[in-house]
Amino acid sequence: MKQSNYNLYPSINLTDTQIWSGWPAIAEHLLSDAKIRDNKRKVIVIECYTGILYDDLLAGLSFLKPDLLIDSRLAFKPESEIRDLTYPDVTNDPIFGRMTRMDIADFMDRDKLSDIRYRMSDAGYRMLDSGSGIVVVFGPGASIIARKCDLLVYADMARWEIQQRMRRGAVTGLGVDDHGLDFSEQFKRGYFVDWRVCDRLKEELFASVDYFLDTNQAREPKLMGGSDYRQGLKLTAGRPFRVVPYFDPAPWGGQWMKSVCGLDPEPENYGWCFDCVPEENSLLFSVDGIRFETPSINLVFFESTNLLGRSVLERFGQEFPIRFDFLDTMGGGNLSLQVHPTADYIRDQFGMQYTQDESYYLLDAGDDATVYLGIRDGVDPDRMITALESANTIGQPFDTEQFINIWPAKKHDHFLIPAGTVHCSGKNAMVLEISATPYIFTFKLWDWARLGLDGKPRPINIGHGSKVIRWERRTGWVKKQLVNRVAEVARGDGWREEQTGLHELEFLETRRHWFSKPVLHDTRGTVNVLNLVEGREAIITSPTGKFEPFVVHYAETFIVPAAVGEYVIAPYGESEGKEIGTIRAYVR
Repeated sequence: MKQSNYNLYPSINLTDTQIWSGWPAIAEHLLSDAKIRDNKRKVIVIECYTGILYDDLLAGLSFLKPDLLIDSRLAFKPESEIRDLTYPDVTNDPIFGRMTRMDIADFMDRDKLSDIRYRMSDAGYRMLDSGSGIVVVFGPGASIIARKCDLLVYADMARWEIQQRMRRGAVTGLGVDDHGLDFSEQFKRGYFVDWRVCDRLKEELFASVDYFLDTNQAREPKLMGGSDYRQGLKLTAGRPFRVVPYFDPAPWGGQWMKSVCGLDPEPENYGWCFDCVPEENSLLFSVDGIRFETPSINLVFFESTNLLGRSVLERFGQEFPIRFDFLDTMGGGNLSLQVHPTADYIRDQFGMQYTQDESYYLLDAGDDATVYLGIRDGVDPDRMITALESANTIGQPFDTEQFINIWPAKKHDHFLIPAGTVHCSGKNAMVLEISATPYIFTFKLWDWARLGLDGKPRPINIGHGSKVIRWERRTGWVKKQLVNRVAEVARGDGWREEQTGLHELEFLETRRHWFSKPVLHDTRGTVNVLNLVEGREAIITSPTGKFEPFVVHYAETFIVPAAVGEYVIAPYGESEGKEIGTIRAYVR
């Protein structure tokens, strides 16, 4: 096998931009900023996303030599009150909650807030001679405490890094100390409450932020000017780009990605790769070789129309509705048998506006690869649910073959999985999962009597799952409607286009192109997500010179914003003169 050319750190190059690295340089620049240089009393607000490493931040803020340092957490309500306040959204379910509608002000105690503001006021604050000196307010909600400031800095975090810190017990929730709890409990609070609260405040502040602070690497902060940062997002939303992929092991994980993606060979396996989940991935800006990492969700929030397109924005709001990820079972095991909630169920139970319709595209497959999909003819629903409950309570094996269809799978097969369809990938398959984005809502029905990586049984959700299974999706219907529905829809000189799905019940369309010559595409006003499913590399260009040429490699997922319009994909480098392939997804 050739050496991997998969790019683990794709970045967007910025020019006429400056980045300050390390706390000494950051502090020196902030103190020299014209907004505060000539002021006697200087108020600097460091607004923080949840997940910040406070010890690291405090050590850095010491370089500002503040005369008064105020931690926003001092204004929070007692932890017991915050737990009661957030319980309806966090719930006692081990996995699922409800999307909160709260904002950061709901977490703050009115009396504490007033007291802190009094300390900062000219009447109550006497620590500095003649009111001169430096006041620094930091933490989530710092901008609520200091309603007027001389400099506003936003310390941002990518959610993947927050999750890594949760696993290490290095961070706490918003207003609660949950660092000793299982990762799943920390993640649930973050997903349903903390991240939503911080996002709302970020959206309010975004246009007025003077500087953005990259805090993803401990003790290696980087600072970028607000106008430069916003311009960087605007540039990205007008050209093809990739987010930073991240990889994770799994109980069923395999070995394919280690070699193809050039990963560290030491871990036992890699099961997941999130190659296009903007809600959790990062973007990398590169300035003179210095990388500035920022959450890619910011692009969704603040360049919504250019990125998504007006029709997608009106339909889904500021959410990126398409997800591409990898599921690697090559040399591994079966995924858990599962089902995703129907649209009405996810709306009524969890407050989500759309559900996880999806599909499995086989990037690769062993000779014995299979996909479990749909209910076998003649299966009695009550009998199957009883068998699942027995398997998960008393350890009686669940006879999957008796109840679920098993389809042979080979490279480039495409299996469609509208919500409510029981499914999972079998071992020795390399799946490119193409789906709608709300990925957390997976109801596991059977996990092959194995333990998770933490040595504990993984949560099973038969209660939820039994309420959403579409029992009419039996063998004949599945074969006709969901397995390899490939139809050629167009061809030209050196290319052909195929419709491969998704199902009519799903809102995503997928098109596969095979080509040995350049192919013209058009976003038609809606965001496109693509993966190079065959071929060593390809190049994306603009027929009007709208963006710089962009090279992608085998198995890389890339995003083409709606604002791009027409773009051309052609074989490149080692692939020139050969037939290669892409699969493209977009909202119908």
